[in-house]
Amino acid sequence: MKPGLLVGMLAALFAIGCAETPKEPPEPAAPQGESFTSGNYTAALPLGLQAAAAYVPENNPMSAARIDLGRKLYFDPRLSKDGTVSCATCHDPDKGFSDARPTSMGIGRQTGSRNAPTVMNRLFSQEQFWDGRAADLEAQALGPIQNPIEMGHTLQDMVSNLKNLSGYAPVFQAAFGSPDITPDRVAQAIATYERTVLAGNSPFDRYQAGEKTALGESAVRGMALFNDAQRANCVTCHAGFNFTDESYHNLGVGMDRPNPDWGRFGVSKNEFDKGAFKTPTLRNVSQSAPYMHDGSEATLLNVVDFYDRGGLQNQWLSKEIKPLRLTAREKTDLVAFLEALTGEVRGTGKPTLP
Repeated sequence: MKPGLLVGMLAALFAIGCAETPKEPPEPAAPQGESFTSGNYTAALPLGLQAAAAYVPENNPMSAARIDLGRKLYFDPRLSKDGTVSCATCHDPDKGFSDARPTSMGIGRQTGSRNAPTVMNRLFSQEQFWDGRAADLEAQALGPIQNPIEMGHTLQDMVSNLKNLSGYAPVFQAAFGSPDITPDRVAQAIATYERTVLAGNSPFDRYQAGEKTALGESAVRGMALFNDAQRANCVTCHAGFNFTDESYHNLGVGMDRPNPDWGRFGVSKNEFDKGAFKTPTLRNVSQSAPYMHDGSEATLLNVVDFYDRGGLQNQWLSKEIKPLRLTAREKTDLVAFLEALTGEVRGTGKPTLP
């Protein structure tokens, strides 16, 4: 055979071999969150959150300028009487938008009677506070400012303080179309920023989206327990994508004290609401210890143990609460699942104050 012919045949065989080499399959696209729009503001939600469930009042549409103003106000201690306490003092991004204390501390190191609930995912909630006494985030925002234990101010003096800070007028102008500073505008801006504090895209969400390696075996077993009506049945109250039914339940927490906190009863005056408190979201719950409305349970395992005992018996105990008789491994599995609800958090950036 001629040398040239041999070289040609080898080149052809090499080309055929290359052509037949299988290509690597393309990487699957990462699951994307839903798109949310309010006013002229549009954002992609973290994976797992549902745009259709968002609540924004018609008279307070969202905008980038209003979010910017609200962020500044949220982190500004000058909204308090002595200039030491801001919204972020008790709802700190570095502490799961809570404060890592059983009950919160306000001006003059005064201590309140309730644990600071997280601000995360309030976009999907109307009534606020443990007892639901605020109709929405706008109503909630002004409560701590006027509370003598928390920020200890009057609305009139708080507004006067802001007016004396020349840097705020242009930010109010951008957010509302005029530089006027009013309590309602302060509340609307803070509420708007708080609606951007979102938690999602957790290992659980990625598992649900098809990434089956996102959860370990213990968390998968814990998820089954969480949803099992005959076992833990956590899903009865911690329901839906945000893991809360937005309702009120008596677990017995603190009901053995001489003067218990009556919770929702103080708002509704309905006998069956005695000792009932709002179901918190479980999103990023591993970041916001301690737990319960009085901060009486230090860890997630302590919480599981409390539920396992059937709460604390009292005449108003919610019918959903009963002894679970879980094994040690089942308790560990439930905690593993709860920890798998911790994911990406939006809205944590701290601003430069005027």
